[in-house]
Amino acid sequence: MAPDLTPGVDELIASWRDWMQRRDALSTSDIVELEGHLRDRIDALATAGLTEDEAFLIAVKRLGTIDELSREYAAEHSGRLWKQLVLADETGIEGATDVPSGGLPLMRRANGLAVALLLGVGAGIAVKAADLLTGDPELVFRNIAVLVLPFLAAWFAWRRRPPLATIVGVAASFAVVALALNLYPFDGGSSTVTVASQNSATAVLATIGSIAALWLVTGIVDAGGEWRSDRARMDFVRFSGEWLVYYVLIALVGGALSGLTVAVFGSIGVDVLPFIGEWVLPCGAAGAVLVAAWLVGAKQRVIENIAPVLTKVFTPLFTIMMLALIVAAVVQWNLADGSRDLLIAFDLVLVVAVALLVYSISARDPELAPGWFDRLQVLMLAAALVVDVVVLVAMVARTGEFGWSANKTASLGLNLILLANLAWAWWLQVGFVRRRVPFGTVERWQTSYLPVYLGWASIIVLAFPPLFGFA
Repeated sequence: MAPDLTPGVDELIASWRDWMQRRDALSTSDIVELEGHLRDRIDALATAGLTEDEAFLIAVKRLGTIDELSREYAAEHSGRLWKQLVLADETGIEGATDVPSGGLPLMRRANGLAVALLLGVGAGIAVKAADLLTGDPELVFRNIAVLVLPFLAAWFAWRRRPPLATIVGVAASFAVVALALNLYPFDGGSSTVTVASQNSATAVLATIGSIAALWLVTGIVDAGGEWRSDRARMDFVRFSGEWLVYYVLIALVGGALSGLTVAVFGSIGVDVLPFIGEWVLPCGAAGAVLVAAWLVGAKQRVIENIAPVLTKVFTPLFTIMMLALIVAAVVQWNLADGSRDLLIAFDLVLVVAVALLVYSISARDPELAPGWFDRLQVLMLAAALVVDVVVLVAMVARTGEFGWSANKTASLGLNLILLANLAWAWWLQVGFVRRRVPFGTVERWQTSYLPVYLGWASIIVLAFPPLFGFA
């Protein structure tokens, strides 16, 4: 007769079940069936003389990894993938109604769509209320991160249940940024926005920096307070890439729908363009932040992640583009005399190169041996390094000719940060391809570098405006 399972084994199975419940390709009945198979295997192994802990580990291994099981079930029940896109009423996590064979309650994970929609509505209301109260679109846009991202942080807090100290620290960060954006005299101290303030370089930089800094700060909430964890940081990087893809898709569909609405109402002599421009677009753009976040959490375990797949397609194309750019620079050698807009475009190229590297790392199986794509990344990083050096030379030349400014200093600092990141990433990638550096070291370098970006973005928001006279 098989020995009884101890409470310790029940706790292990409960932990395994919690992980399985996060796989949307598996229904409650699927997990109940799998747990029955798991318990049978544990009983058989324990009867053969293994300890209960050993029996559990071997049984889980033989049952298959979570991703393999999810893919197997998703392939067999492919219709379920489409049904999950329909708004379904799911039992909350408190409503445990199913009991598996082991006698422990099997709780179903709350869908969260209602919460995401509620927070999305709140974000849209916050943006529109600020617009109505201030009557200043430039000021509203400057505060866009302060108005919208707290709702995303609230979404993460609802899902992750971080410690109170984490919530307080994140809230304090939002408060500091909000005070800087609204108390700094970008408008020259007047109560109304002037033409000069609309063109203020420090105001524009502070807006961009606040978005980058507060986005990374919300990642601390997503990490559940474990912001020092490399795994938690990489999970947030994955989320960011998936979120961007979903947000762009929502924006494209929303834009097409808005255009169709304007055309249809225009055909009967009703002009709805002002309503869509003043209400639908700002509220919808803010609310889509939360809807995209929900889609990432709900669908990334059902279908293949999108962002890493795109890196497989665009990394070769992007590498060819940078190589062609280097050849053009050598032939014409006019980048040193390039305009500010041209240098900004090159900065964006370097940021994209880093993003492609990070998302390809996030999707890679660390157990696989180096392959052709890893060697291609070595070439891409080398090309990005050459481009970065050329841009740095051009920036130093422009600074020597025209003097220091907020824009040039911010861009120069970003290039130096990217240069350090790319240089060490290239060195580690070469070591990995030559099988001298473990893949974990390559991954940890990117996750450990995130605080550097957060620090630079914070400096741009808090220190640049007073240093450059709010010009």
